[in-house]
Order: sequence, then structure tokens, then C-alpha cells
Amino acid sequence: MWSRARWAAGAAAGTLVLDIFWGAGAHGYGGQGAGAPLKGLDRSRTAPIPVVRDGAVLSGTDTRPFRMLGVTWDDPGAHLAATVEVRTRAMGTARWSGWLKLDGDDAHGEETALRGGTAPVWVGPSDGVEVRVGPTPDGSFALPEGLRLDLVDPGPGGPAGSAGPAPLAEPVTASQAAAAPRPAIVSRAGWGADESLSPEAPAYLPGGKVKAVVVHHTAGSNTYTCAEAPAVLRGIHAYHVQQLGWKDIGYNFLVDKCGTLYEGRKGGVDRAVLAAHAYGFNTETSGIAVLGDYTDVTPAGAVLDSVAKLAAWKLGQYGVSPTGTTTLTAGAAGRNHAGATWAKGAKLSFPTIHGHRDGYNTECPGERLYAQLPTIRARAAAFAAGTSAGTSRGGAVPAPEGNALALPRT
Repeated sequence: MWSRARWAAGAAAGTLVLDIFWGAGAHGYGGQGAGAPLKGLDRSRTAPIPVVRDGAVLSGTDTRPFRMLGVTWDDPGAHLAATVEVRTRAMGTARWSGWLKLDGDDAHGEETALRGGTAPVWVGPSDGVEVRVGPTPDGSFALPEGLRLDLVDPGPGGPAGSAGPAPLAEPVTASQAAAAPRPAIVSRAGWGADESLSPEAPAYLPGGKVKAVVVHHTAGSNTYTCAEAPAVLRGIHAYHVQQLGWKDIGYNFLVDKCGTLYEGRKGGVDRAVLAAHAYGFNTETSGIAVLGDYTDVTPAGAVLDSVAKLAAWKLGQYGVSPTGTTTLTAGAAGRNHAGATWAKGAKLSFPTIHGHRDGYNTECPGERLYAQLPTIRARAAAFAAGTSAGTSRGGAVPAPEGNALALPRT
């Protein structure tokens, strides 16, 4: 249950320590109205985070089990200029984890979004949580209204909790074949997607062509096992839909740390499905997200191979070179991680395989994964050419090509 609590150590971190009370609302978690989950209550619970002056601390113990969490706020267009950290208590051992920093902005540009939020983080089976919110290292502190902690239980998979083998997505017909063969992709049914969460029909890129692939990481934690990856996907799906108000999971495809590929947003893996992964550039791109945080961890060679194979196949469907560049039209004014800015409608040149940070002010896909984009491009080109040169059974390897992003064309 949520309770009145004080976490005294917060003062040492420069976060104001508060006594906070959470009244039991519907289903015993959070409250009514804005504090309640957006769609359904069976797999998510919420609790508001009161904020006074320069920080907030929320502590909940003896909660119903959860395995994923995130922090959300009222305005999907607002940004969180603060440091958000969480720690959780493991079920069974009652052992508290270390503090984990949340990625402060998961705004990928879904038009139906009803809330903004951090990226969700997988924490494993847990029954207690603490979250602290304080200034960033440079002293910035600006919080959006309606800050709220959201706990997610991904469930056993499917609307009825059905279990079974992991089927592959539909095979491609001869007329749909690309230069590179299609890799094995676990279907939504295979990872247990609850289709009742996403009843709306899929949408497709207005131009009917994928011009670039955007590489992401989901951030958060790398502690999941590969057997848990389907549950991680179900958690992300539930968070995107139930908490942020999106129509479906945001990414077109996902990859676990063992290299298994998964179908993301519905609509057909062989089609140009419109997703919500790259703000301002969703209408011309396809997004591939690697499960985990690759800021300080180098992705395994199997991950690089899988991303490369998928990118080679997807771009090859539309005659796009994986080592080339393409011009994308900005659907919104923006700024990227390197500080480049542009206006809505600007024409920008991107590598056909690039990182999320190239088109948005985010650290995604993490330093270590971003550094391997040249390797991914080289391997994708080899796959497209029908060779295995550049593939590796080991870890990541360096490649000479850079990740340069051209400034907007005038």
C-alpha cells in the first residue's frame, strides 16, 4: 500500500525530503481522474508525486507486484528538466536495488498522446519502490504539472493470458522480396501482445516508402534475461498505451540483447507502418529499438548483426542503400543532441541508418550503441550484397565511417 513516508537520505543528494501521504483511490492505487491510468486498470497502477519547491520523494512499500515503471506528467508536450531516480525492492528477498536514473524524455511524437513521460524501465519482480526527483547536475530544475509514478505488471501475455510457442511474423511473398533476405522476426502473438489494448487500425507512411532506419535503445536496465524479453515488450506496450495514451507500442521493431528480433507496432512487418519513435520524422522512417541501456554497455555482436540484417531488408524493400544518405523533411521544429536546430519543413540530410539523437535532443541510442552505427551500416551493406563479410560472432568492432549529420539545406 502507499503510505506516509520519509526518505531522509534525500537531503544528501540535494533533494528536498518530504512527508507525503497517498490516499487509496480506485483499486487501491493513486486516485481518481488525472491520477488514474488512461486505459484499463488491470496491468498498471499509479500514484501522484507531490512536488514542493525544488524536489520530491515518493516511497511505496507492500505494493502489488510490478516489473516495470516510469514517471509521467499531464502535458505530453512538456519536458522534464530534472533528475529522476528510482530504486525498487525485489520480491522474495526484500532487497533494495541501487538508484537507477530514468531517461527524462520519451516524447516520440504520437499524435494521440495524452501524457508525457520518461522511458519505462524494467526492474524485475518487485513489491516496493522509491523515487526521488531533484535538480540536474547543472542545476536545472523545471517540473511539468501532474508528475506521477506509474507501475506496470506486463502480465502473462495476450488478453486471456494465453501461452504458447513464439510464431514468426507472416512470410514475405516473392513480389515483396528485397535484395537482402528477411530475417526471422517474432510476431506480436509470439511475444504475447494484448491486442485489446490497441484496437485502432494501423496507419502507414504517407509516401509509402521507408527512407531511413532510426536506431534506438529503450534505456533503463540491462538486467532482464532473454527469456524475459517478451514480458519487457508487453510492459513497454502497456506503458505506451495505458499511461501515455498512444495507440500502440511506439517502435516498429525491437531487438533483445541476445539478438532476437520482434515485431513492434502492428500493421505488417513487410509494410511501411507509421510508428511513434522519432519526433518530426516518423512519416519517413522505421524505428528499431534495442532493449536495454547502451550508454556504458557495448552491444553484443548478435545484436549488431540482427539490427543490420533487419535494416538491410527493410531499406532494400524500397531500394535504399544502407550506407547512403537521404533527405528527410522535418515535420516539426527541432534540435538534436549535437545542438543543430531546424524549422518545421526544413530539408535535412541523414545517413539512411542513423541514431535517434541525430534527429532529436536525446542521448538515445546510448554512446556505445551509437558508436557502432558505422559497423551496423557496413554489415547491412554486406547482407544486402549477399555476403557475410563484416559479420561477427564476437562483440562490437570499430569501423571507419562516421555518424555525421548534415545541417538543414537552405
